[in-house]
This record gives sequence, C-alpha cells and structure tokens, in this order.
Amino acid sequence: MQQRLHQALFRAKVIDAYGKRCALSGLPEPRLIDAAHIVPDAHEELGQPDIRNGICMSKVHHAAYDGGLIGIDPELKIHVSDRLLALHDGPMLEQAPQALRGKTMRLPDDPLAAPDRDRLALRFEQYRLQAA
Repeated sequence: MQQRLHQALFRAKVIDAYGKRCALSGLPEPRLIDAAHIVPDAHEELGQPDIRNGICMSKVHHAAYDGGLIGIDPELKIHVSDRLLALHDGPMLEQAPQALRGKTMRLPDDPLAAPDRDRLALRFEQYRLQAA
C-alpha cells in the first residue's frame, strides 16, 4: 500500500525527466504515456519508486515491456521479441513496437535521471529468458 501512494509522484518525475515524451517512440501526448518501472515495484530492494527505475513509455510500449515483448539492454538498445515480430497486423505494429528493433532509447536531459544500468541488466535478463 505504501508504495502505491508514491506512484503519482514517481509518474510525474519520470514523465517530466523525459520531456513528456515516450523514450522509445517520442510520442508527446501525456495522456498516452506512462512511467514504466524497470524493476517492478513489488521487488523489495530494486523496485522502489526511484526516477532511475523508470522509463517514460507510451501505453502500448509499456504493456509490451511488462509483457516481455520488448526488452531494453544495459546499452539502451531496444529488442523486440520474435513473437511480436511475427505478427502482421498492419501499421499499428509495424510503426510502433516492431520498428523499434535495434534502435536506442532516448535518455533524459539530466544524467541523474537516466535509467540505472544494473536494473536494466536485471530486467533484460528476464526478457531474454522469456524470449528463449
């Protein structure tokens, strides 16, 4: 319960850090973007609502990230699962998640708000295991 009370502040800080734009696509509409946790907030040690545990993502990208369909490695490179790449559903997928494969995510202007590379590594390892 305590962690949930901090989510609004976490969301505001992360979205502001990324200039109110999705770090993956650049989408600038605040009603369509979220503050995605790198390590889920249920993780006692690393899941805290720390700005370095957040990435601003569109709602579609956030759902794909949480669902293991998109991964971000510690070098900030975006990976798209074969499962998602195999879908042929027209422009929605081709211009959104599928087109991100191999690209690098945008960083906040403030280096102190940049994603924690250790958290990215932990989350990316989970992505790799799911994608295998």
